[in-house]
Amino acid sequence: MASLSSSVSSRSYSSGYSASFSPVNGNRHRSLSFLSASPQGLNFHELCVRFQRKSGRRSVFMQDGAIVANSNQTESKSSLKGLKDEVLSVLSHEAAKVGAESDGQNLSTVSITVVGASGDLAKKKIFPALFALYYEGCLPEHFTIYGYSRSKMTDVELRNMVSKTLTCRIDKRENCGEKMEEFLKRCFYHSGQYDSQEHFTELDKKLKEHEAGRISNRLFYLSIPPNIFVDAVKCASTSASSVNGWTRVIVEKPFGRDSETSAALTKSLKQYLKEDQIFRIDHYLGKELVENLSVLRFSNLIFEPLWSRQYIRNVQFIFSEDFGTEGRGGYFDNYGIIRDIMQNHLLQILALFAMETPVSLDAEDIRNEKVKVLRSMRPIRVEDVVIGQYKSHTKGGVTNPGYTDDKTVPKGSLTPTFAAAALFIDNARWDGVPFLMKAGKALHTKSAEIRVQFRHVPGNLYNRNTGSDLDQATNELVIRVQPDEAIYLKINNKVPGLGMRLDRSNLNLLYSARYSKEIPDAYERLLLDAIEGERRLFIRSDELDAAWALFTPLLKEIEEKKRIPEYYPYGSRGPVGAHYLAAKHKVQWGDVSIDQ
Repeated sequence: MASLSSSVSSRSYSSGYSASFSPVNGNRHRSLSFLSASPQGLNFHELCVRFQRKSGRRSVFMQDGAIVANSNQTESKSSLKGLKDEVLSVLSHEAAKVGAESDGQNLSTVSITVVGASGDLAKKKIFPALFALYYEGCLPEHFTIYGYSRSKMTDVELRNMVSKTLTCRIDKRENCGEKMEEFLKRCFYHSGQYDSQEHFTELDKKLKEHEAGRISNRLFYLSIPPNIFVDAVKCASTSASSVNGWTRVIVEKPFGRDSETSAALTKSLKQYLKEDQIFRIDHYLGKELVENLSVLRFSNLIFEPLWSRQYIRNVQFIFSEDFGTEGRGGYFDNYGIIRDIMQNHLLQILALFAMETPVSLDAEDIRNEKVKVLRSMRPIRVEDVVIGQYKSHTKGGVTNPGYTDDKTVPKGSLTPTFAAAALFIDNARWDGVPFLMKAGKALHTKSAEIRVQFRHVPGNLYNRNTGSDLDQATNELVIRVQPDEAIYLKINNKVPGLGMRLDRSNLNLLYSARYSKEIPDAYERLLLDAIEGERRLFIRSDELDAAWALFTPLLKEIEEKKRIPEYYPYGSRGPVGAHYLAAKHKVQWGDVSIDQ
């Protein structure tokens, strides 16, 4: 039994962990310290995560083993007592749960059905993410994974297919092969049509066999084309939903092509599901650096006061891929780069970046603030948008095909593979600040980043030392989402020596150098959140409506007027027009600056 001490209260538990409560800085913070782990095998990190989730993520787990919860200065002692009671309740619950599990009395199970299991997304992302969660001990003790698709396949054939994409990338532990075998034994397959009630009823029977009378919780991941979403949801809801637990459905983008089709899809889904059962996934919201965006801003005093039009000159959201459609042109041509990247990935990141401080870290509070940002945005003018399409280019004896050279793309297609746009938020915080987006395929590099360019220093004493280009002397905060995740701040610094020469340097946090643990894939985080019912990183229907309301008029104007895209060579930096657009708003793209 661990010993413990506390200035306020302490309690020890037969399961082997203890807690202490103490006021800090005049009761402005409250902390919980875990002094030992349970001998029955209760995982320390798991306990911390469970506590955070049970308390609505109002608390933060720090690396030193403390959970810190914010409260205002006038908080009463009863609030501290409330936290103590809450934590003790969670700990007591965990102790009871450990005991129940040791007696084999765990009465619930989770069944995960991957609809469209034979597709690329399932093979490359979903099954590997589920294995990573199992490998890390994040899945429940009782779980079953079913693959469902039209392809004829046996359980063994599914396991062979899945095993080819599973890797022990996490930390190369010796028991990787053993874990993989255990995971594959939990994977099964059922062949059926996506619109067949009969086939989903057969799936339901198989799920019940594995659930063995436990409380059944069921998660369906729709990794299928959007035109069959509704049929699959109808069949899953009416023929294979849980009768005594929860049923949730993860829906992949695209969520329609415009406001009208998106609203129709939402209306159809809600015939069979409630809003809180629908998890609209945007995997970019599961990226580590995107999730860290609010932490960077709201938990660091140096940034929040600067986060406004008074100090920020412009914000850039840049997405680039160094490859083309590569055989997926038929799908891509129906949507284009604006729908595929801008209207969802980049706009969601913009909303997180620009939102006001939410009331709490509760999912609904955060999503409420995001919706306010989207509804405050100025309609996008076609004059503030540049579109492009990559063409064939030969370099070093290698010829890369143009977009319309793809056999799956219609000849003469005007679908943009590149777009740049200037957006504005008409509210007190961001009035007049240009938010620039840029996204493209077949560019010179693969990257995704957020760039915050601050205003020039008024009356700068060192202008003559920095030269006439004030942009080169401007501070810039860069959040590199991928690859080589990093956060760095560009500052002006004196070069060592007898003279007065200034240099632009980076204060750099490179994740691979700072953290030894590999960053989880976005799908791992989002799948775990869906299983636990955490909706913070999923898109609510009114968010979707606001996003489409912003982009639908622009898309209609481009397509109805058959606007011709500006052509750019495969492997280049994109259309020249993007630079003119930035210059129009007195901005220079950060990813093409000299120090890049």
